[in-house]
Amino acid sequence: MNLSIRYISILVSVWVITACAVTKKPAAFSGPVVNRAALKSWLADKNATNETASLFYNLKASAKDRVLFGHMEDNKNGYDGWKDVPGRSDVYEATGAYPALYGFDFGGIGSFRPDSLLRKETKIAHDRVLEAYKRKGIITFSWHFGNPVSKGSFYWEKSPVNAVSEILPGGSYNTVFNTCLAKIARFASSVKSGGKLVPIIFRPFHEFDGDWFWWGKTHCTTNEYKALYRYTVTYLRDSLHVKNFLYAWSPDCRFNSRDEYLERYPGNNYVDVLGMDNYADVKIGKSPELAAAKLKIVSDMALDSNKVAAFTETGLENLPQADWYTQMLLKTLTDKPIQIAYVMLWSNKPKSTWTPYKGHPAEADFIKFKNNPYIIFGDKMGDVYQHPW
Repeated sequence: MNLSIRYISILVSVWVITACAVTKKPAAFSGPVVNRAALKSWLADKNATNETASLFYNLKASAKDRVLFGHMEDNKNGYDGWKDVPGRSDVYEATGAYPALYGFDFGGIGSFRPDSLLRKETKIAHDRVLEAYKRKGIITFSWHFGNPVSKGSFYWEKSPVNAVSEILPGGSYNTVFNTCLAKIARFASSVKSGGKLVPIIFRPFHEFDGDWFWWGKTHCTTNEYKALYRYTVTYLRDSLHVKNFLYAWSPDCRFNSRDEYLERYPGNNYVDVLGMDNYADVKIGKSPELAAAKLKIVSDMALDSNKVAAFTETGLENLPQADWYTQMLLKTLTDKPIQIAYVMLWSNKPKSTWTPYKGHPAEADFIKFKNNPYIIFGDKMGDVYQHPW
């Protein structure tokens, strides 16, 4: 073990010991004070903004005994068709509190389509990100990236054209890919509040162990996928100088061991948040232990490598089981001794809801879930962008 690894191991051990003594956290999550240089040395971007590094610190600290609740597109659209209405949130209307984490997507921003066709979506995302940030909410973006070679869908079945090798350096579409990344970088530099950049957890090329996206397991080699993820991080960080990103990596649930989980892992130098998307193991009739066992693999890996662990996507569509939140999701999060920073539920739209709305049969159970001391919504959030330097 070299000295730098030993140093990190000691700090993580102190962190765990300190956190175990904490039963309730104040508004800003508590943990040992780690100096700025040491903290940034753990990140994929060693030159990340102070606020971005502080977000990582607070996610790590809060995960010791709390899970932050997140919702995809929470303030962007809702169950009855509402769209882009300032202040609206199905979660807020059902529980009286906004989520702690807000999910967005770069699909309509980091695209090969002309800028003229992207302005509306970019403006909506910009405004809703700032709205969430002013509530001290955490921002995360996935990227349902349309196939840049075929100029078609991100779904393989709709556009079955190999793209990964073509968009990497040396490929015929590398310039197209770089242009799309530049649009993401431009957005990242545009979201500011009080003169400071808004930190964003960026989660590109997710669920890669499935076959439904063009970057999926059956459509590129292991080395090609790793190169794709590494190139994305390196180009944004080093060539486009994006300094307000934490980088998240999340397979679907098709693993049962650490080796399987890490099969396409790009490496610690490129990842800050280790995640898992899992819908299959939380369906009606499944045992909470199934998803919990996989979260334990993610959590243990994050502890060993000094990363943040997260349940990056999950949910039960339309919630036919009225007590799903307490009897499945809460039990999944508490079945094993794990440290998961946040869980994010999918987006609400007409005929496809993932969080209860006001009057939904699962509303009472959702409120019970929200009131559990282990779960943190926005009303219990402190300033996750501050750190006791």
